[in-house]
Amino acid sequence: MPAPRREAGHPLALGRNARARLRNALHALLEVPGLEGAPDAVRLAVVVLASRTPSESGVVEIRTGELGRWLGLSASYVASEVLPALRRSGVVSVDTAKGEYGQDNGLKCRVLPLWAAQDVVGHPLNLSKKELATLLRLLEAVMAPGWVHRDGRVTPAGLLGDRRGRGAATDRLALLLVVLEARETGRVRLCGGAVDTKRGRAAATVARLLGCTASAGERVLKRLEDRGLVLRPRLQTGSGLVSRSRLMVPAVAVAYGHTAADNVREDRAKALKSEFSDPDVAAGPGEAPKLETELQVSGVLVTDEADAADPDVAVALHTDHPPLGTSVFRPTVSCGFSGEGRWGAGRRPERACVREDQAVDGGAAVAESAPAVAEGGPLRGEKPKESPVDERDGRRADGAGTGDRPKAVGWEKAQRRQRAGLPTDLRLQVALGPVAGLWERLSGWQQDQVEAAAKAELSRLAGMLEQSEAAPRLLADRLTDRLEEVGGPALVRDPMGWLLGRGLVQRQACTDLRCDDGIRLDTRADCPTCTTVIADRRGQRARLRAVIDEQLAGAGATERRAVYEQQLREHTLREAARAEARHAREAIAVQARQTVAARRRAQQEAAAQAHRSAPCAECGLPDAAGLCPQCTHRQRIQNLLREAVDLAVAVRADLDDPDDAARLTERCAADTQALLTKASQHSDSRPELQPLTEREAADRILAERRASALKRLLRSEEADAEAAAVYEMVLRRHPTAHQAAEEAAEQARHRTAQYLLRQLLGQLRVLRIRAAADRLPQRTP
Repeated sequence: MPAPRREAGHPLALGRNARARLRNALHALLEVPGLEGAPDAVRLAVVVLASRTPSESGVVEIRTGELGRWLGLSASYVASEVLPALRRSGVVSVDTAKGEYGQDNGLKCRVLPLWAAQDVVGHPLNLSKKELATLLRLLEAVMAPGWVHRDGRVTPAGLLGDRRGRGAATDRLALLLVVLEARETGRVRLCGGAVDTKRGRAAATVARLLGCTASAGERVLKRLEDRGLVLRPRLQTGSGLVSRSRLMVPAVAVAYGHTAADNVREDRAKALKSEFSDPDVAAGPGEAPKLETELQVSGVLVTDEADAADPDVAVALHTDHPPLGTSVFRPTVSCGFSGEGRWGAGRRPERACVREDQAVDGGAAVAESAPAVAEGGPLRGEKPKESPVDERDGRRADGAGTGDRPKAVGWEKAQRRQRAGLPTDLRLQVALGPVAGLWERLSGWQQDQVEAAAKAELSRLAGMLEQSEAAPRLLADRLTDRLEEVGGPALVRDPMGWLLGRGLVQRQACTDLRCDDGIRLDTRADCPTCTTVIADRRGQRARLRAVIDEQLAGAGATERRAVYEQQLREHTLREAARAEARHAREAIAVQARQTVAARRRAQQEAAAQAHRSAPCAECGLPDAAGLCPQCTHRQRIQNLLREAVDLAVAVRADLDDPDDAARLTERCAADTQALLTKASQHSDSRPELQPLTEREAADRILAERRASALKRLLRSEEADAEAAAVYEMVLRRHPTAHQAAEEAAEQARHRTAQYLLRQLLGQLRVLRIRAAADRLPQRTP
């Protein structure tokens, strides 16, 4: 059988030197002072930023949401938890660009240890440009979130690209470290020394890589194993018992051309040929441990075989059993575990775990495969009559084969897939950021309900406040205050009920609609209406108590208290009646304002209708909104011609002489009109396209006049002086930059010409306004 070959270009198929180089660099980076005891999300963020660091500048530009996608976390969590921790650690310098709602949106980060190690010979973090690219490709293969390019190309996600939510960063960091520890066959070097006998050597290896406890390493390893990213095959002895466990990464084995079955076959020992069933040979032949030359995370020389206590090592003597299957994957049966015991309909007695008897393919068990003894009665022994369980099975035998159960209305909607992260809407991410933990505890349907309620509350707050962009932050502050009242998210038993009934609901303490628990939503200060109401109530009670003390000076405290409470109740009832009357007056006022607004809208609509039905002021065409399209076209052409005449007059006439400007304007207007007529006559367009031809001719005349005016002003004294000044200024700063000085001078010349043209046009308009004012008849005193 030919030896497997490494898949060309695969990011997981690293050379031995490159793998060791990256492994040492990551361990050195994670052991930097400042990351000790940091959360895994912060440590993984440092690794991601280091992999994306340009070798030239060392500054990584990335958005908060994109960094969260790499970490498997929401953008709000990264902005509120990960970035502050990065700043406190001193390992990464972070410059932020604020987003629309004040959140950290754009990031400019620099991994300081990586930047400081550049050009330091022998430093593990002195990575070349090629090594940084290799590290980035490795991270993309392990945890890339996936992209859709503008040209339609799709970059698939990595092995853990779809893993989001709690523990996602830990799983990604663990898989990255395990991949770097794996050999070409996919097997991972296990740590040496004594380990926790309850967890196993594989869990201890993962725990040492992450720097956590063995129980935490076991949980991480279990999550990776459930996703099929790691395997724990066991060495099988000659008697069929399983012994020491291995840890392997199938993706690495596939990258080098190996398969999982190859590694499993390597870990099986040959059976001893013996004439007797001797339990002493169950352990198989012993193997001498082989020392490794590379260091594990613990920093000591370890052996590839576990010499210490390992719960996966079978040492107890046992009788012979038939050999187990060779596959490391779980076998698939036709029915469930207990359903194999009953034949016919393939069901089991209805006890605990009623659905355990459902088949994998949804079908019933095959009755023909049952033995003959099971056809006439129960599984064990004979009974004089059938049991109630068998009677129920017989009555329901017809419906058991299909495996279908009636489902309630809306079952598919209620079982909608849960979203691990917050909604994609940025406003909702900001608003629901404080309750991200509660969001993860909701089902898919519950998340839809909470999202709809949050959108409705944001719309209500935006309509109530002058600055609608502050609504998400106000709702986030409200949720934060509500969580502090209950003592944190962990004490919320019903997340959906709490969010819909308490967290998202505004608690109005007074008549002001902007009041929420005594705080004004627009100013975030104490509500003045609540303060006034409380002060009025306290003053009223004090006055009432003083009157009663004066009237009942000789009475006892009990009698005075009874009278005080009675009068206080009467006062409360009178205030309630006044409030009801005030609300009625306010309702009437609101109705009156609505009536006035409706009348105003009707008047505006009538005015608009009258304007639309007005005849043309030029030709009298009815329903032309004051000017028909033909007259509008003519006016636009006349305005273009008037601008062309002004451009010609402004650069040629003496603006201090009104008569000269008037004569030149009259002559230029006649010439321009003649040019337009000539251009229209020479065109071969159809009659219906004549207006478009005239418009194009007018635009061309205007462009030519503007270009001619600017060309004339470019040769003016002011333009020459400005160009010379800019030329000399550039040469004073850069004596040899003659070409740059000429370009700057030419730009200054054009700016000066445009400025002079605007000035001359303004003077011409002022001159015409004065001439028109002089022609008006003078009023007699």
